[in-house]
Amino acid sequence: MSTQEAKSALRRAARARRRSAVRPPQDAETLRDQVCALPEVQQASRVAAYVSAPHEPPTTALLDRWRQEGRAVLLPVVLDDLDLDWALDDAAHRPGLLRTVPEPSSERLGVDAVRGADVVVVPALAVDRAGRRLGQGGGSYDRALARLAAHTLVVAVVHPEELVDGPLPTEAHDRRVDVVVTAREVVRVSPRG
Repeated sequence: MSTQEAKSALRRAARARRRSAVRPPQDAETLRDQVCALPEVQQASRVAAYVSAPHEPPTTALLDRWRQEGRAVLLPVVLDDLDLDWALDDAAHRPGLLRTVPEPSSERLGVDAVRGADVVVVPALAVDRAGRRLGQGGGSYDRALARLAAHTLVVAVVHPEELVDGPLPTEAHDRRVDVVVTAREVVRVSPRG
């Protein structure tokens, strides 16, 4: 089985698990608190995240907290080629190109705007304990993560069972994440300097 076939099989299984799972409502607040407790997040002036779609770990409470704190929060806007443009979170989220992915309605800032983020919170279907991330398969975040500065902290937010011992299959363009956050634990997979 090729790496792409292995990833596709893992994605199908992860999506099926997500659709059938019942999640505790307090997961949103727990995830928010776990992410906000990271020292790099506490010091960040600009962050990038995403509006969670159904069945994804909820990010609404996190985005609400950051808006209340007055942080500059970049949210992705999916382009026709599945690359990610970015816009400031204006709390007026609407269905985007992929319909299930809510996006901000504010002015687009360009694909390189994510370079200005100190912390980037990314979605994943699974992450292993070495920071290998399994995304949705469109390559959107792979392109965005390639644009980040080396010091930018990349945080994946997943459901507890989606943090796996691994290894997950990877390709040359895949960038590992630095921290994995679930409603049960925070795993730092690489030291930050």
